[in-house]
Amino acid sequence: MTEKYPDSLKGSKSLLAKYLTPEMFEELKDKKTSNGFTLSDAINSGVQNPDSGIGVYAGDEESYEVFAPLFDKIIEDYHGFTKNDKHISNLNPNDLDALNPDSNGEYILSTRIRVGRNVADIPLGTAILKDQRQKIEKDVSKVLISFSGSLAGKYYPLNNMSEADSQSLIAEHFLFKAGDRFLEAAGLNKDWPNARGIFHNDDKTFLVWINEEDELRIISMQAGGDIKEVFTRLTTAIAEIQKSVKFAYDEHLGFITSCPTNLGTALRASVHIKLPKLGENMDEFKSIADKHNVQIRGIHGEHSDSEGGVYDISNKRRLGVSEVECVQDMYDGVVALIKREKELSL
Repeated sequence: MTEKYPDSLKGSKSLLAKYLTPEMFEELKDKKTSNGFTLSDAINSGVQNPDSGIGVYAGDEESYEVFAPLFDKIIEDYHGFTKNDKHISNLNPNDLDALNPDSNGEYILSTRIRVGRNVADIPLGTAILKDQRQKIEKDVSKVLISFSGSLAGKYYPLNNMSEADSQSLIAEHFLFKAGDRFLEAAGLNKDWPNARGIFHNDDKTFLVWINEEDELRIISMQAGGDIKEVFTRLTTAIAEIQKSVKFAYDEHLGFITSCPTNLGTALRASVHIKLPKLGENMDEFKSIADKHNVQIRGIHGEHSDSEGGVYDISNKRRLGVSEVECVQDMYDGVVALIKREKELSL
């Protein structure tokens, strides 16, 4: 347990360092949740990695109450969401206005929408016990392998995988690895790779990671720009899983996740899209993106570069807006970006 205010935070620019004052540290340092999760556990990633952007992880739903003086400030800073606000969920694809913005396939290479989910009444991955993690894998994989129709597929446990399956999943970019140093310090790599695994359907358009950063990472994807079809597949699968598995959800914070940046919808909707002309006008590119609440990344995720004028465009907002609104943000942003790219190409 960290007994005194961590020296490593004094030069850090993380939100943890911004809001955890020595006075707040003294107020919270001896508190713990009913699962035994402490302030020291919550801040360890940011303490060990002063270059963190956020620096704090929850161990369970209760963490957001027990350490509210810290989490509330970080959540308000990141999401613009106050402790008196309520989250609203809407997973109805019929409410999404999103005809394919690129039916000729000139710009959008692929579409991917994912959500994070954690199981109710069980600690998050940062504080989960080995037998609890095994129970999640057993219960969720049982549901997934019962899927039929277009969602039917196979489950691949990480700790008992053939070399052929491993190479196939790597080639498809489906295989996840142990988390980075930030997740390692948060406790999310414990007992690796036990009770972790990957399910994908036969069409390779639906994927579930079990016990990665979140206990479930549910992903729908396909080539091209039919965003509504991708969202419909995702919501159909979520509804099927929920028939057997209850997710951790709170009226204030929405779906509970270990990293506070994913709270609310825990949804990231993205496209890989060719925008070479806008890529030469980054100030204008960013201006359009900001107007529509979308983020610009390289094709290999955060902090990566574009390749061949291809960018990853995704929704920026997650908490205090519904899932439909998140996907609509991304869709509207993509429509505006394609329109401007066409104008610049004339």
